[in-house]
Amino acid sequence: MPSLKDPNFDGTVTYVCKHDEKGAMGIIINRPLDMRVSEIFDQLSFDAIDKKQAAQPVLGGGPIQQEMGFVLHQSNERYDKTLDPSDLGIKVTISQDILNSMAQGRGPQDSLVALGYAGWDAGQLEAELSANAWLSVPANPTILFDTPFEKRRKAAAALLGIDISQLSNYSGHA
Repeated sequence: MPSLKDPNFDGTVTYVCKHDEKGAMGIIINRPLDMRVSEIFDQLSFDAIDKKQAAQPVLGGGPIQQEMGFVLHQSNERYDKTLDPSDLGIKVTISQDILNSMAQGRGPQDSLVALGYAGWDAGQLEAELSANAWLSVPANPTILFDTPFEKRRKAAAALLGIDISQLSNYSGHA
């Protein structure tokens, strides 16, 4: 929401990939960094055969552990260290085997690579939602994988019938 003043989340769309009694974890999906996936392939000494995958921008996934990589994807392949929280088949993998597969052109075609994640302690996200700091919408693979980064926030809000540009960061009291 526009009233959220935390610069880590201002204007972001965050895919919440884990949420339980211990807290929540999410990946910001609309903050491309000035970095390409090819740079990660190079750092890992993976020869990039798939130039399309290599050319993808890397996203700033959140303020926590920004040196750690996360791959959001839709795939039936099995990779090490994969969280499968969604009935939509949207998975989060943190192991290098998926990156090697991507470099070789065998990885998932629908994927995002992010550095870092967003995290909330137990009850923290619920409190922020209760305070109307966030809009909450169901996960949508089209927004995650097909919508341009700069249009994801508007597309996510539109799922609720909201034009995000019409929201104010001020609220009134009656």
